[in-house]
Formats: sequence, C-alpha cells, structure tokens
Amino acid sequence: MNQESLMTIVIPAYNEAHRLPETLRRVTAFVETCREPLDVLVVDNNSHDATREIAERFAAEHPALRVVGQPVQGKGAAVRKGVFEAAGRYVFICDADLAMPIEELPRFFPAALGGEYDIAIGSREAPGSHRYHEPWYRHVMGRVFNFLVRALAVPRIQDTQCGFKAFRREVAREIFGVQRIDGFTFDVEILAIAQRWDYKILEVGIPWYYGEEGSIRPAQDSIRMLRDVLRIRRAIRSGVYDR
Repeated sequence: MNQESLMTIVIPAYNEAHRLPETLRRVTAFVETCREPLDVLVVDNNSHDATREIAERFAAEHPALRVVGQPVQGKGAAVRKGVFEAAGRYVFICDADLAMPIEELPRFFPAALGGEYDIAIGSREAPGSHRYHEPWYRHVMGRVFNFLVRALAVPRIQDTQCGFKAFRREVAREIFGVQRIDGFTFDVEILAIAQRWDYKILEVGIPWYYGEEGSIRPAQDSIRMLRDVLRIRRAIRSGVYDR
C-alpha cells in the first residue's frame, strides 16, 4: 500500500472454508471502496480444510490482503498472532462469520468516536445496538456469563464476548504481550488487563446477526470459559497483570 493503513482488519480463521469466500469477497470489496486506507490480515489457525488455500487465492488477487499462519490452536492465539503482524495504526478484530456486517466498520473509525482512542469494543448491549435472529436461550446464556465476568474480572463492561474489537496498535501489542489465554476467553483477559492499566474502553453499539454456532460448543466451552474467568480473577488479585 502507498500510504499507512488506518486499520488492519484481522480475521482469525479456523476451518472456515465453507464461508471464507463470501466473507473475503465482502471484506475486500469494502476495503477497495472505502475512503480510508485499510488492509486485511487472515490468520489461518491450523485449519484442516481449504481455509489457507482460499485465503491465499484471494491474497494473490487483492494487494491489501495478507495471510499468515498460527499453528497454536485457539482463537486467542490466532488474534495474538494477528496483532503482532498488523501494519495499521489500529487493529480491528473481525469474526469470519461477519455477524456484524463489515459495512458497519466505520463505527470504529476515530472520526466517528471523537478522535484517537485506545480501545473500542463492539457491544450488543450499548445504545445503538440491535440483535437479529438470536434464540432466547443463547441470549440468556450470554447475559449470565457476562454477569459473572463483571462480578469476577471485568466490571462495568456490558459485552466482553462480541467478536468485533478495535485497538490502537501500540496498545494492542502491549496488552497482547502479556495476555496468555489461547481460547475464547482471551477477550475477558485483554479487557481485564486494559482496565488494570487504566486504558479507556469505549463500547460501540452494533447491529449483530446470530448465525451458526461454528466451533463453539455451548456446554463444554461455557465450563472452560468459567474456569478461565476464575483464573483471570486470581491473576488480577495476585498482581500478575500489574505493570
């Protein structure tokens, strides 16, 4: 790219061959028509299908797109890899299912949020948000988990698990340099560290469309995630995240 990218869109991808072509078609079309300079980074998280091949085919046709691999399994590991590979002034974590349409990305541009910021997270609870097609039981499960997260590790944040988050690159690299959880609960850990270090976190209301469950197993993963939250609480109390 001829000028510095405002934002690198990091897409962690694990066995996403079934939807990656449509995702990358939409993302690259948005990037190529956006007034702001953007780039895209797909992190292949040790996929066993054609994810890597599909991403590399798109990269060959779109100069703003790159592909890297992360053999360590887990979304947290994939995002951490993307953060340290990102070239933009901001790093935007984007789920491959595009539950938030990529066309809503300008909500996270500094101009839309009053200027430069540290962290802005997509929220399904903040003003301006709207959930579409979500089963009631999944909503209840999410709210119960968030209640526990707020009580144990990350107070005041209404939605830690939405998969769309933006960080100023230097802030992201500082936080992810300390962050260690490789699985889904990495969101809770990075926000706990950010609060511990007094970074300002903005919650941005977004439209969010419920889709297939993907690699998440609600019962098993909920137990594992609760254990991780307790581990994060112990780390906070023992000073592991202190500067």
